[in-house]
Amino acid sequence: MKSVPVSRGRFYGWVVVMVTVLALLIAAGARSAPGVFLLPMQQGLGLSRSDVSLSASLGLLVFGLASPLSGRLMDRFGPRRVATVGLLIVALSFALSTSVHSALALHLSWGALSGLGTGLVGSVLGAAVATRWFVRRRGLITGLFGAATSAGQLLFIPLLSAWAARLGWTGGVWLIAAAALLLAPLVWLLLRDTPAEVGQHPDGDAQAPLQAPSAPDPQVMRRALGSRDFWLLCATFLVCGATSTGIVGTHFIAYCGDLGLTAGFAAGMLALMGAFNFVGTLASGYFTDKVDPRFLLGLYYAFRGLSLMLLPLVPPGYALTAFAVLFGLDYIATVPPTIALTADTFGRANVGTVYGWIFCAHQIGAALTSWLGGVTRDVAGSYGPAFIAAAVLAGAAAVLALGVTAPAKRSAAV
Repeated sequence: MKSVPVSRGRFYGWVVVMVTVLALLIAAGARSAPGVFLLPMQQGLGLSRSDVSLSASLGLLVFGLASPLSGRLMDRFGPRRVATVGLLIVALSFALSTSVHSALALHLSWGALSGLGTGLVGSVLGAAVATRWFVRRRGLITGLFGAATSAGQLLFIPLLSAWAARLGWTGGVWLIAAAALLLAPLVWLLLRDTPAEVGQHPDGDAQAPLQAPSAPDPQVMRRALGSRDFWLLCATFLVCGATSTGIVGTHFIAYCGDLGLTAGFAAGMLALMGAFNFVGTLASGYFTDKVDPRFLLGLYYAFRGLSLMLLPLVPPGYALTAFAVLFGLDYIATVPPTIALTADTFGRANVGTVYGWIFCAHQIGAALTSWLGGVTRDVAGSYGPAFIAAAVLAGAAAVLALGVTAPAKRSAAV
């Protein structure tokens, strides 16, 4: 195979990282918008709470289902094309939502179309870029991308709230649409699919000869479906979504309300959780490059289970700060080791496709506990049983994570 001359300049991967971080920030902000604009949209459109909530739920569902599609398209056409199209769809969906006059139109624009767009520029983009451009620092870069998603939520929730107060919900929506539209050409101009396109190696290492990256395996999902490791990663990531976005992300503010605390106090606790999530995800990425990812996952899920088990026992008030800090450190720390195990098991060229389905399992878990948490509250009169059940699930995930094939054994088998 013909080699490509190695570039003598700086490692271009850092430019790719910068552009990817910007795309993930916009995608996170777009996914945060439904929660911020729920009440203003209901009042402005004259629709019921259930209609607007259904659009938001539809967006989350399509976001999860779009992940396997995004991964498959990135493995085939590269992250550059897929991310650019995703940002354009985000801009289109938000622009269309400002002119809707019916629940159906809102479901299609604010729900399905926005879910598709953010799904194309979501978690799979970070996984694909990190595994294509980095090997030794793959975990650290994956952690950085996870932290960017967390930072996007922290940044956009207060900004969107301020925009909604000053400009109305349509003004805030137009700003998100404009940001996505302006970023799309930047992604197209600066993002590159592989180091070989600019004559470099992963991590910027100087090696010769430079070989073209391996092609994705079109039968990888057939291989994955017959792999125990794939199902273990799906099961543990399903629990991740169930015990983070599903039960805590959806119901923590309502739980604080049950304790007699204000929504502002609860939002402050979530902001604190997000800040420590930023730190925890970066640290997780660093340790993923140093430690067996299976043991990290086992530790994270066990720690999360303990946190959830203790939550109903924490007295109302500022004692919840301790929970916010501890749970925040672990909120999405599972992402770097999960991506690392996916890459090691199924090959770096196939991460987009396989991780897309694993992330879809994450969203299914989130959707289930988001619904079941509310059902439990209605039936039992408190969230206590839901938190205990989530803690048990996290403990089970800790055990399952250790069952994934060790990297050394996998290499020996190959």
